[in-house]
Amino acid sequence: MTKHYITFRDLSVDEYDHIFARAKKLKAERLRGQHLRPHLGGRSVALVFAKPSTRTRVSFDCAISELGGNCVLINLADSQISRGEPPSHTARVLSRYVSGLVYRTYQESELRELAASATIPVVNALTNQQHPCQVLADLFTFVENLDGRPLEKQLVAWVGDGHNMANTWIEAAAVFGFGLNLACPEGHDPDPAILKRAQADNPRVRLVRSPAEAVAGAGAVNTDVFASMDQTHERDKRMLDFRGYQVDSALMARAAPGAIFMHCLPAHPGEEVTDEVLESPASVIFDEAENRLHAQKALLEYLIPPL
Repeated sequence: MTKHYITFRDLSVDEYDHIFARAKKLKAERLRGQHLRPHLGGRSVALVFAKPSTRTRVSFDCAISELGGNCVLINLADSQISRGEPPSHTARVLSRYVSGLVYRTYQESELRELAASATIPVVNALTNQQHPCQVLADLFTFVENLDGRPLEKQLVAWVGDGHNMANTWIEAAAVFGFGLNLACPEGHDPDPAILKRAQADNPRVRLVRSPAEAVAGAGAVNTDVFASMDQTHERDKRMLDFRGYQVDSALMARAAPGAIFMHCLPAHPGEEVTDEVLESPASVIFDEAENRLHAQKALLEYLIPPL
């Protein structure tokens, strides 16, 4: 049966533990200069992108190559979907060409329509609702910093917009059972259905208004830009809405001793986070970026059966 990765809930704790273990091994091998594995055996994986990307595009391209496959990059604007072809038709055509489909677009409904008709694994490389591959890498990074301490006993703080990253962290907390405090200003809350479902599974998921309250005692402090790539027209209003939500050294001092700072990048220094925090010893932002490659290699290896 074809397995897709559309939301963080699509995999179980056991499956994530397997992927983290494989990512750890693949990372260690790569550091020893052992980049290539024959898993894909020359098969191709399509990357279909409707949104700009640096880390997602390069990390998946390298992952596919290092697994012994070929990357087929498709700009959605150049595809027939942009001219009205039903996504279900595109999915059935690509299923006959490639062994996996990594899709970065706006609406999750489009991704689900593709997955419903595809006979190959479909991976969500970002939608307006979810960003599971980023949180997969972020959690792998967090686990690396826990030194064997159980993830489910940790507390994570999210400070800022209740957008796709916040929604995915909420789902991750529901899957793993760790505590999650989200501080979002009025009018910028996470998806209420995702939040309600997660809180039913894990009462340690909390939405508050105060960044100081959210960060208190947290082992990881997370944020993202205040105006995402398709919200630049709202920038001035958003800068006002998010006053008081900047992660600075004073806010980080409220976190647990040894807490890490996380950001999915790109960052806007001086807006959602200060340069001092970005460049501090607590910052693991470039570890997160690197771990996109290792975690996604492990994910593709898991979703796409070997020859």
